[in-house]
Amino acid sequence: MKKTFRGGTHPPEWKLTAEQPGEKLKLPEKVYVPILQHIGAPAIPLVKKGDEVKKGQPIADPGGFVSVPVHSPVSGKVVSIGTYPHAFGRDVETITIESDGADEWHENIKEDADWESVDAKTIRERVRNAGLAGMGGAAFPTHVKLSPPEEKPINTVIINGAECEPYLTSDHRLMLEKPAEILAGAQIVSKAVGAKRTFVGIEDNKPDAVSVLKKAVKDGKFDIKVVSLPVKYPQGAEKQLINAITGREVPPPPGLPMDVGCLVQNVGSCVAIYNAVRFNKPLIERYVTVSGHAVNNPVNLIARIGTPFSELVEAAGGYTKDAAKLLNGGPMMGSAQWTDMVPVIKGTSGIVVLNKEEAYISDEQPCICCGRCISVCPVFLLPTNIARLAEFERFEDAENLGALECMECGSCTYVCPSKRNLVHHIRFGKTSIMALKKKEAQQTKSKGA
Repeated sequence: MKKTFRGGTHPPEWKLTAEQPGEKLKLPEKVYVPILQHIGAPAIPLVKKGDEVKKGQPIADPGGFVSVPVHSPVSGKVVSIGTYPHAFGRDVETITIESDGADEWHENIKEDADWESVDAKTIRERVRNAGLAGMGGAAFPTHVKLSPPEEKPINTVIINGAECEPYLTSDHRLMLEKPAEILAGAQIVSKAVGAKRTFVGIEDNKPDAVSVLKKAVKDGKFDIKVVSLPVKYPQGAEKQLINAITGREVPPPPGLPMDVGCLVQNVGSCVAIYNAVRFNKPLIERYVTVSGHAVNNPVNLIARIGTPFSELVEAAGGYTKDAAKLLNGGPMMGSAQWTDMVPVIKGTSGIVVLNKEEAYISDEQPCICCGRCISVCPVFLLPTNIARLAEFERFEDAENLGALECMECGSCTYVCPSKRNLVHHIRFGKTSIMALKKKEAQQTKSKGA
């Protein structure tokens, strides 16, 4: 029996682009590069309007340790710096660059012929300088992940190739097209943290990817084990992936994977890590799935950071007549967008367009106490109880039931026969709880001053 985790559900897979190789999107005339594409402090602009920049040139410095620099995805001229729509759902300070068409690399982007002998400190420096943030969607600064405290050593690295979200296939294609780079990146990660074991976890609806990576491991120099996992959502969530592969359980928040000696990296992040360490290349482009039943020709694209969603949808044949909702990410955890002028960011793994039937949301009905949400919750919560408490603004009670442990995977909402918007209510509760905690901390600090 294959390893898996408790709970989870089985939404339709709809992997419409699984057979579509990654295609290079044409060079955009303008890119809109937000200074915030990661969890943590926004970066600080280094350029001003009118400056000429090269591809790969730093255009914003990190705003702190939990922050990363931002680089120009094209060569050209900075035409403006100001607020612009962002996939996070608000306007964010953005550097707009007009391409000169030359697409010329900055002179500092050079291969290190001795890259395989670099030490852990150099790995972390190059990863940070390259502006890497988790490419599976969480966008956590990668160099921070590679810097665990001494008292929490990492013995196991897990490379996440599960890609359990419906529609998305960008990681699948990456595993088929760049297996050597993924495995080289995985080895770099293991070296950076001193791990003794390295796994690649892939759902078994991708047998070709499992085969390709197993062959690369067998024929090459990689001391890595490829693990095939049952298809179940959310298999790609890091805590569930850790549990499925190692049997270890990450403690509730503020517990982290490093508390059980594990570190998880996405396959796309591994390719970016390899490029950063070997070639000193910053993260300026990524694989993006453009899919859904409301685009004419679903496709996988290799797109520059800062390219508007509209250009990727156009490359996928444009919208169908019944297009109704645009998502950054997949339908389970993705976020709805109000405009297709938002730009691709480091965490944009997919753009999904739903039709009117898929996007239709029926009115919520009273809970029938069926317990389905409880049976599928991968972190063993009582979603309907927490949601109800959040609805009535009983935030302390919601927290006591584990509201902050919710990973917002959407499994509960998906299976609810009453069509209750459980995740929305729980997210409201979590946001309110954190706001109250922040206010209390500020008041405590003021009293102690």
